[in-house]
Amino acid sequence: RPDQVKVVAVSKTKPVSLLREVYDAGHRCFGENYVQEIVEKAPQLPEDIEWHFIGHLQSNKVKTLINGVPNLAMVETVDDEKIANHLDRAVGNLGRKPLKVLVQVNTSGEETKSGVEPSGCLELAKHVIENCRNLEFSGLMTIGNIDYTSTPENFKTLAKCRSEVCKALGTPVEQCELSMGMS
Repeated sequence: RPDQVKVVAVSKTKPVSLLREVYDAGHRCFGENYVQEIVEKAPQLPEDIEWHFIGHLQSNKVKTLINGVPNLAMVETVDDEKIANHLDRAVGNLGRKPLKVLVQVNTSGEETKSGVEPSGCLELAKHVIENCRNLEFSGLMTIGNIDYTSTPENFKTLAKCRSEVCKALGTPVEQCELSMGMS
């Protein structure tokens, strides 16, 4: 359903001036792959931007991200309990409202991609819900294969994961976001 689709404009390596043009054209949701870039760009742009962190997050960069981007709306790359716990502590220490997070699932099986195996996404979602009161589990994320011509099996796998997670948690599927981008 088109009314349920949100476009996250990926700003990786793009200058602030270009982001400003996109903002001036009416777009408000931006995604950034690198902590250093989002921390540098966010203060130079309007506060009503909804920033999503979409890159691999290392635990030693969590405080920098949380402290440096007050309008961070979501971290889409929670791929283990350790990173969830670090985010939970950092958000709690600032006293801000709970941060939305997505559990990253490696649906392609590629060793170079981060994320939990599909069989582990429920366990990680439960960990966030039960142990991370400063985080709000909002759904699942995957990075698709670069082969645009093939059937998007990895996206189908993520949709199946969502169905299983929602059933186990007693959550309506509509309340569990899917983020499915490309490399």
